[in-house]
Amino acid sequence: MRSITIPGALRGAMLLLASILSAAPAGMANPVPQKKEYLSEAETDKIREAGATGPRIVLFATFASDRIKKLRYEFAHFDPTDRKRTERLNSLINGYAGCIDDAVDLIDIGIEKQQDIRGGVKAMQAGIKEFLPYLQGLSANGLERETYKENLDDAIEATQDAAMEVDKAAKEMSAPPERRKPS
Repeated sequence: MRSITIPGALRGAMLLLASILSAAPAGMANPVPQKKEYLSEAETDKIREAGATGPRIVLFATFASDRIKKLRYEFAHFDPTDRKRTERLNSLINGYAGCIDDAVDLIDIGIEKQQDIRGGVKAMQAGIKEFLPYLQGLSANGLERETYKENLDDAIEATQDAAMEVDKAAKEMSAPPERRKPS
C-alpha cells in the first residue's frame, strides 16, 4: 500500500479551506438585521426603543404620515429647475410604502402572538383614511406623474392591501380582558 504525501503548503491551504467551509454555516445562523434604507437613524432608534409591537405599528404609521406630509410639501413648492426632485419624490413614495408594509407585517405578528396591538391598528385605520385618497388623487392629477407613476402605483397597492389587513386585524383581535371589581 502506497501512502500519498502532501506538501506542507498544499496541506495548509486544504486546512484553511476546510476551516472556512466548516465555519460558514455558523456565521449564517445569526445574520445581522438589515437596516431599512427608508428610515433615518433617529427613526430606527425609535423603532428599536419602542420594544412592543403595538407602539412600533404606531411609529410606522407616523413615519408613513411624515412621508405623505413631505410629498405634499414637494408638490406645493414645485421648482421645474430642481434636478433632484424626481429622485426625492420616488424616495418619499418608496419610504411611505416601506413603512406601510412594515406596519402590516407587525400587525400580522401581533395577531399571531396575540399581542395588544389595538393602538397600532387604530393608528393605521386613521392613517389609511387620509393616505389612500391623497395617493389616488396624485395618481389622477399629480404633477409630472410619469416620473413617479410606477412607485405611486406600488404605494397605492400597498395601502389598499394594508387597509384589508387592518380591517381583518380589527375583526380578529380578541376583546380586551374585563377586570373584576374587587369585592
